[in-house]
Amino acid sequence: MRKIHVIGIGAGDPDQLTLQAVRALRDTDVFFVLDKGEAKSDLVGLRRHLLDTHVPEGTYRVVEARDPDRDRTAGGAAYSPAVGDWRRARAGIYERLIADELGADERGAFLVWGDPSLYDSTLGILEEILGRGAVEFEYDVVPGISSVSALVARHRTGLNRVASPVQITTGRRLAEGFPAGVDDVVVMLDAHQAFREYADDDIDIYWGAYIGTPDEILVSGPIAEAAPRIERLRAEARERKGWIMDTYLLRRHPGGDGPGRP
Repeated sequence: MRKIHVIGIGAGDPDQLTLQAVRALRDTDVFFVLDKGEAKSDLVGLRRHLLDTHVPEGTYRVVEARDPDRDRTAGGAAYSPAVGDWRRARAGIYERLIADELGADERGAFLVWGDPSLYDSTLGILEEILGRGAVEFEYDVVPGISSVSALVARHRTGLNRVASPVQITTGRRLAEGFPAGVDDVVVMLDAHQAFREYADDDIDIYWGAYIGTPDEILVSGPIAEAAPRIERLRAEARERKGWIMDTYLLRRHPGGDGPGRP
């Protein structure tokens, strides 16, 4: 029976790998890597650096495939169908890689940024492949240090305050309104900087891009003061590298008024 490791590799720093992740890396014969194009080639380079750091040379091979493009212009009711089409296309690629590149008694692995359980499609795609029944395999999941954990660690703060909840959401959802009854909100996958809508509210932002890599950028402070700097740094970084991955925490001041306050 083929076996797949889904390994959380942290936000980019090779030192963020857990001992369990390193053991899984060294137990792998074939690493499957999706190439996202020339602009994001350094993402493949970071994965290869992780392997060079933690896995003996000559004990594994890397198989690359081109990641299918997703319609990023789709909005509103068209968003979910567009994501569904992209995931089905990815499932087809994963299925082919497992069937063609992984021997019956070999172990493969997908290296997932951050943690596989948090806004990542790998687990759902593997379940979809198993449901098709064309290829059989077992898989396990190795948790990783998420960009959320790395973000608050770099800012030397916590996710929540005493007896208070924290909510993790997306930029698309934040643009629809600040979550009700929550004072600490982590936002991921925000391509349009939805935090700008809350510059007039009593809220601090803890923002980070390329967390855990040499290109890391950190900004914090009241949104009204920090937003212009974040916009400028984000635009410069995206122009320079061709892509950006960022995450942020919004924190309402104690007793402050603002969106979502019951």
